[in-house]
Amino acid sequence: MHHPSPPFDASAARRLRQGLGMAPGHVAYGLRAQYGLSVTPETVAAWERGTVVPDARELTALAGVLWCGPADLIAAASSLREHRLARGLSAEELARRVGLGASAYQRMEDEGSWRGTERQTAALAEALGLGPRALVTATGGDERLAELLRDAATTRWQAYVKPAVRLLPLPRRVVEPALAHLHAEYHARMAATSSWGASGGDGDEGRAYLDAVNDHFWAAVGL
Repeated sequence: MHHPSPPFDASAARRLRQGLGMAPGHVAYGLRAQYGLSVTPETVAAWERGTVVPDARELTALAGVLWCGPADLIAAASSLREHRLARGLSAEELARRVGLGASAYQRMEDEGSWRGTERQTAALAEALGLGPRALVTATGGDERLAELLRDAATTRWQAYVKPAVRLLPLPRRVVEPALAHLHAEYHARMAATSSWGASGGDGDEGRAYLDAVNDHFWAAVGL
């Protein structure tokens, strides 16, 4: 299965190389000598310009040559695969840490749909160093969370406390006031817009709020 390259931080690669007093040719030599990769100095320079992106194997090797961790070369990890690469873990090692078979974990990673148990999810968060928001994104829960939050904001928020607690790695005492805040804030904005007498503007204001409902929720819980 073809995987997209991780989000590469070209400027960090250049800065780290220069900090070691290395030229692109030195990096290319290290990649060949230490990792058996046929990479030219021109390719290294292209990586640093951002015109070419290293694949996962090249990125891991580059981190080794530059004496840094893969995370230092990844711009903004979001998926499970990107977080795993940032930690320098193989799929097999991560699967072992969370208590899954390697093939079962790899299938979830490839599909972008996490189906682990609560215990396995906690182990995943610990192994990858993920906070609640990053964990939800990495395990493919953003869309499901947005749907739930939109319903909570526009209808009876109390009905969505339990579903939210099941979905989120957060306790009820944190989730409950955040949902109440979303509901109050959404309806306050709608009422304020209506009071301005804007023709059709209230619908636009409401849609804009709901489009960013995940951001509003995480702000409400302080994340």
